Amino acid sequence: ISDKIAFFITLSLKQMRNVTLKSTEDEFEISFVCHRPDDLEILQEETEFSKKELQFLYRAFKNECPSGVVTEDVFKIIYSQFFPQGDSRTYAHYLFEAFDTNRNGCLSFKEFVAGLSLILRGSIYDRLNWVFNFYDLDKDGFITREEMMKIMKSIYDLMGKYVYPSMHDDTPREHVEKFFQKMDRNLDGGITIEEFMESCQKDANIMRSMRLFDSVF
Repeated sequence: ISDKIAFFITLSLKQMRNVTLKSTEDEFEISFVCHRPDDLEILQEETEFSKKELQFLYRAFKNECPSGVVTEDVFKIIYSQFFPQGDSRTYAHYLFEAFDTNRNGCLSFKEFVAGLSLILRGSIYDRLNWVFNFYDLDKDGFITREEMMKIMKSIYDLMGKYVYPSMHDDTPREHVEKFFQKMDRNLDGGITIEEFMESCQKDANIMRSMRLFDSVF
């Protein structure tokens, strides 16, 4: 993991927060009656969000997706609005898959808030575990160089021409090699969750990056 990756995820979540919190509580209470999820109390028990926070999040979710679910195509369209200077489609695809835990191609409100709760309110272990699974694209329990390269390229595509400092063709690969030098302790070409956790928790910069999420919502 790097400060850049943590920053990009944080930035996208801050944008979601800005959309969510633009309405007042009074305005929300009027419309919330029509959109109240049946399992609000259950979600409050299963996540680290308060009832008011869940209400705000649900209204924003329903405003963007009146059907109550988000398809990947819709998710990409919403996400592209936050990064108009680049091509966010690939990164949005990976992020969507990380939230779509039941792998049915649709993101429900329950999946959405469960993921946000882990990222924003979870323990350091919860957050690092989520990030590991985000990188582990094929979900086989290992992060490979190929998977990390795909993620890094998607990040630079996301930022587009405004990446600073300007990157050259080898920049994503250089980041991947630094990542593996730090994480791949047994040099087998794959990073396990144990290697990832141990390396991250010993790195002050990584721990500081994880704490960026504390101020998002």
